[in-house]
Amino acid sequence: MDVHETTDRPAPRRIALPKALIGLRLDRALVELLPGISRTRLKELIVDGGVWFEGECLRRPAMRIEVVGKLEIKDVPRVRERPGAAPGVEPEIVFEDEHLAVIEKPAGQITHPTSVVRGGSVSEWATSHWRALPAPQGDDRPGIVHRLDSDTSGLMVLAKSERAAPLLLEAFRERKVDKGYLALVHGDPRFDSDWIEAPIGRSRKRSDRMSVIEAPVLRRFDHGSGESDEAEDFVPGLEASTFYVTRERLGRFALIECRPKTGRTHQIRVHLTHIGHPLVGDRVYAGRKRVAVPREAPPLKRHALHASALAFLHPLTGEEMSFERDMPADMEDFLQWARQETG
Repeated sequence: MDVHETTDRPAPRRIALPKALIGLRLDRALVELLPGISRTRLKELIVDGGVWFEGECLRRPAMRIEVVGKLEIKDVPRVRERPGAAPGVEPEIVFEDEHLAVIEKPAGQITHPTSVVRGGSVSEWATSHWRALPAPQGDDRPGIVHRLDSDTSGLMVLAKSERAAPLLLEAFRERKVDKGYLALVHGDPRFDSDWIEAPIGRSRKRSDRMSVIEAPVLRRFDHGSGESDEAEDFVPGLEASTFYVTRERLGRFALIECRPKTGRTHQIRVHLTHIGHPLVGDRVYAGRKRVAVPREAPPLKRHALHASALAFLHPLTGEEMSFERDMPADMEDFLQWARQETG
């Protein structure tokens, strides 16, 4: 079953802190006390001042529980169960050995549980398939060393051994992994190939989205004495670079291959939208007008992005590992239809 947070804001909860949790980190203790809420969300709750102990606000997730007592927890998301992923939706194993596995993730499957969605994730599937897995990015993300968006299909590598996990994580962080994506986009790209180099950060308008950050925002501050001044309220975007090649021009659409140099959240989706060619089916970044496709087009119930290529050095043997996968049927059907329309 899936767990989804509602938007209700319940009254503070008071929970007895049992002796059995003494010695645990505060965030780990809350995971035990509040099943169904992710550790990541609970860390945020602690840092935001939502956890109190005997009248004292606790703001350090890593602090150790030393005594028993009463916790008061404010703004705990209520959770309700809802149906999980569709039956049979699970990855295909492309390669595996004792240290790692390469899988092809289907569209519609999240990489790991979040504060909003639990159940049916790649990490949960991997745990059920291989049992104990290393978790270099947190206990709720076993095996995960990088991620794909829920609606992005394609190749992923998972860590299976404690020796491989930190080495794979380091390879991604140091940009030693080559990744290739196939994308169906709106419009006719101006160039056959080009670099998109534009910093990416959290959107100022929608905190759940990313955007290209190009310039500081000036805000006016009133001091209450009739005087005011302007100051920059600006968090710079992170460096982000994507190389793309236009593989096929299809009139109103195009097939593009993307090779991201960096790995920012939603990078390809944001960058392609930035140059005026959003992904077909991307209801988050494309906007209503651009999302629209002819009624006679094959149904595409997600954004058209597929991680088609993955290459890296095996973390233990140094062997060159290279994998490629064709685009899935829904994208292929749309591509064939677009070809017929332009033919």
